Amino acid sequence: MKLNSLRTTFLAAALSCAFLPSVASAGIFDDDEARKAILDLRAKVDAVNAKLDSRLETKADKSSAFALANENEVLHAEIAKLRGQIEVLANDLANAQKRQQDFYVDLDNRIRKLEPKRMTVDGQEATVDVGEQRSYDAAMALFKAGDYKAATPAFSSFLMNYPQSAFAGSAQYWLGFAYFAQRDFRNTILNMQQVVKNYPDHPKAADALLNIASCHIELKEKPAAKKVLESVIAKYPDTEAAQAAKNRLAALK
Repeated sequence: MKLNSLRTTFLAAALSCAFLPSVASAGIFDDDEARKAILDLRAKVDAVNAKLDSRLETKADKSSAFALANENEVLHAEIAKLRGQIEVLANDLANAQKRQQDFYVDLDNRIRKLEPKRMTVDGQEATVDVGEQRSYDAAMALFKAGDYKAATPAFSSFLMNYPQSAFAGSAQYWLGFAYFAQRDFRNTILNMQQVVKNYPDHPKAADALLNIASCHIELKEKPAAKKVLESVIAKYPDTEAAQAAKNRLAALK
């Protein structure tokens, strides 16, 4: 091979190598193609080095050897440039693989956050949707902050959107209690009755009855209050609510 043709070959290789990183970053080459391009370039560099060394060893004429040495120096500079471009390409490939791995890890984490979760709600195992959990937590946050006026529509909206939710019984109870905190006793009674009717085994069912009795007392409806208190004792005899009902009955006599 002539030296000029060798130079032409290396210039072409340099142009190809300079073009490869932009192509790889555009997503046209996959990992295998990028690795093959790097290996091909390295093979060409090694082959030219071997040929240059061979030519220098076989040249007896000093002037020719000197000219060839100068040409060799130029070609070695081009080889060094190509090797630098190979390193850049290899680094770009490694970075692209790292970004791709990070992307899939982040995507997997995002998907997991959106998936329904198995959890224990009021003593029962249940599957809870992410939106369902957020809606309930938002309503509870308003209630805990003492913003009962805002909590009432928040719990009502939750019950409308998630009527079969594992949180429905609690949402119904706290909705009634939010009305009670606003001294809206009629709405308190209506919502507490829904707790007792629809969720009789709920941990707050006995307390719901006590709250109904309290509303009747506030409304000066003593006979109704006594009847509710008696039902607490009958339905939930071994609870703290039953003991509280007995104490209230004694106070009403």
